[in-house]
Amino acid sequence: MPSAVRRIGVLTSGGDAPGMNAAIRAVVRTAAFLGIETVGVQRGYVGLIANEISPLSPHDVNGLVDRGGTVLYTARSTEFMTESGVQRAADNCRYLGIDGIIGIGGDGTFRGLKELSHHGVAVIGIPATIDNDIACTSYSIGFDTACNTAIESIDRLRDTMRSHERCSVVEVMGHRAGYMALQCGIASGATAILIPEKEIDFQRDIVDMIREGRIRGRTHFTIIVAEGAASATDIADRIKEATGMETRVTILGHVQRGGRPLVYDRVMASNMGYQAVQIMAAGGTNRIICYDGVKCFDMDVDEALAMEKHIDEGIYAMMDALEQSI
Repeated sequence: MPSAVRRIGVLTSGGDAPGMNAAIRAVVRTAAFLGIETVGVQRGYVGLIANEISPLSPHDVNGLVDRGGTVLYTARSTEFMTESGVQRAADNCRYLGIDGIIGIGGDGTFRGLKELSHHGVAVIGIPATIDNDIACTSYSIGFDTACNTAIESIDRLRDTMRSHERCSVVEVMGHRAGYMALQCGIASGATAILIPEKEIDFQRDIVDMIREGRIRGRTHFTIIVAEGAASATDIADRIKEATGMETRVTILGHVQRGGRPLVYDRVMASNMGYQAVQIMAAGGTNRIICYDGVKCFDMDVDEALAMEKHIDEGIYAMMDALEQSI
């Protein structure tokens, strides 16, 4: 049976993540395969309100699978946080004959989709954030690429820290979540990992670890800090004061967001984009595409936003075992 959906819009919102373009490509191509027209919304909800919308054909998305960032641009809209802003966006959808919106982004994007759905617009969300902090899914587009980008820098830093017998304090992104710091810390063999979810004892978890390591002959150390856990500069100053060791700070910042998505993110984004269109074409709405480590599935937006994500306690146990074995 042909789908009742004739035209859909796709937008990216919030922070950009490697793989967003691959998801856009998958949405457009899957929609075309099903006989559905796609329009691209520029600058997220800002463009939906301002009517910055244009057609997207399969030809338009050629070559996007390996491009970083988002060709649709992204922005945060204060106007969309108001009832009048949401109403204007929904009115634009009806005026342009847009049957549904597929939004690619994080929790903020999903909250926007939820509001749109309350105004009669069909919505599907695709998780894309390098923080990987969306509770309803084990994976968000962009996380693997961002971690690998950070690891490449950390590995390079280790070479020069080893040469100069220094301590390196590296700040990675993660304002409210430490998933990237954990991943990078474990993968780089860091001396200590500071994340918002876990309180540390500075003397025991950092100073004593460095002192014991030096007694055993270790000459260089790496501390990974999630930006929401502490100030990397403050941590470095405290380490130098407590140990006398020469310490350097590196804040990786937004470099972690850029670059070509790696294979895992290209494939995951393609799968999630495909699933989103299939669900919308079948009449689904108010859904989020999720991943459980094996396959994609969908969940109600309200249910997804009510969930909380917690780091597995087993990860903490592993961290303690690995860090204590310097």
